[in-house]
Amino acid sequence: MNTKTAGYLMFYGAFLIVMGLLGYLSNPEKAKTALMSGGTFGALSILWGVLGARGVRWSLPAAWVSTGLLTLVFAWRASVGWLAVLDGKSEKLFAAVLITAMLTGSLLMLLALTQARKPVEAKKPADTAS
Repeated sequence: MNTKTAGYLMFYGAFLIVMGLLGYLSNPEKAKTALMSGGTFGALSILWGVLGARGVRWSLPAAWVSTGLLTLVFAWRASVGWLAVLDGKSEKLFAAVLITAMLTGSLLMLLALTQARKPVEAKKPADTAS
């Protein structure tokens, strides 16, 4: 994994932690799981980034698996949240927006991880014939 992708993973991990904290602060009685899952998966993403920056080869597949699973969970949770909002439960709007932001961040991270998996193509020498 290149250092740019590793940096993105560390940023993504911090993003998950902040989003989990915001989710918890929005409803401390019912959103303890937001704090725990944001903190856990945020810390894991930071760990994958640190390991990737140090050249640990299995950190890229580990990041793929955890980010892919999170993307699926966020897609499910966002759809449930938005359906609740559409049913008139306006108190669910903040959670739906927050989870959608986490889904968007996860999709962007998967895109960055996809770019990191592509082999670097050898550049062809420029055609010098005129």
